[in-house]
Amino acid sequence: MTSPAERRAHVIGLGLIGASVALALRGVGWNVSGEDQDEEVQARALGANVVASLGEGEDAQLVVVATPAGSVSSVVRRVLSRNLSDVLMVTDVAGVKSAIVGSINDSRFLGGHPMAGSELRGLVGARPDLFQGCTWVLTPTSATTPEAYGRLHGVLRELGANVVAVEADVHDRLVAVASHVPHLLAGALMNEASRVAEQDAVLLQLAAGGFRDMTRVAAGDPSIWPDVLFENRGAVVQTLIALEARVAALRVAIDEGRRQELTTALGDAALARRQLPGRALDASHLAFLRVGVSDQPGVLARVTTAASEMLVNIYDIEIAHGIEGTSGTLLLSIDDAQVQRFAEALRAMGFSVGFE
Repeated sequence: MTSPAERRAHVIGLGLIGASVALALRGVGWNVSGEDQDEEVQARALGANVVASLGEGEDAQLVVVATPAGSVSSVVRRVLSRNLSDVLMVTDVAGVKSAIVGSINDSRFLGGHPMAGSELRGLVGARPDLFQGCTWVLTPTSATTPEAYGRLHGVLRELGANVVAVEADVHDRLVAVASHVPHLLAGALMNEASRVAEQDAVLLQLAAGGFRDMTRVAAGDPSIWPDVLFENRGAVVQTLIALEARVAALRVAIDEGRRQELTTALGDAALARRQLPGRALDASHLAFLRVGVSDQPGVLARVTTAASEMLVNIYDIEIAHGIEGTSGTLLLSIDDAQVQRFAEALRAMGFSVGFE
């Protein structure tokens, strides 16, 4: 077991997310090195104490790849090939997962995506608390071992993130709706407002809180988005088509004075918005489940993805191996308000479940 004083991490790509990961890891006691293809960025990161050293992190137990989505796979393969250690854990932060996860079959890699960001760009926007309370998605596969998942899950919980697990293709379909298309819409709305403001400059002075909330993400770094959108083009295009149909229906309802149709659409939206999950996980209200699992590929992914589909937050996860080595027990810490429902679902899936 590596002591906290010996924990070494390496971050590749020192933009907003990569630098924030480095700062967050340093804040919980990791010795963090880093690298970036821009030598000036490297120098500024070292000078600002974002990283403790530069290099390739050959002795790191954790490597976080924070490069643009299109280059993640090649960078991850390079890291895995130059460091053959069994204790190495490699993850990434790209906003699209299927192509990356599908191209790497190594139990030491576990794809990830922190749902966090800032309108500020690069090092200037990096901060150690960026991931406090954010959702951090992990995409386990049949190659993911409980030990590897548990280790990375624990690190991300240290950073203050709420960790959920979904399959890579499901992640890409969902983030098209929750992240990618909203960014495109924010940009389109901001561009239209800017066009109108060329003739009526007072528009921007009249911009109320709703407009500012809807367009905030448009101020983010545009350079990261083409890779993400092209990698996820199928889901993004389908979401845009569905949204275009909704907008067209609203236009017709307004043009033809269909009050009830308009009221129903806005009412449904208001109800759905109020039902968005928002309660943060409180460590003082935890329940503990013991889930018996066999030593078979994909078992861990079944449990963790079931939790995500049911909106069950797993606060912590450990694995206790059986004496014979063919089975073990997952020790899950979850919100006590969700424990009975999740236990029943796991039993229905064929798992043996007990309570601590």
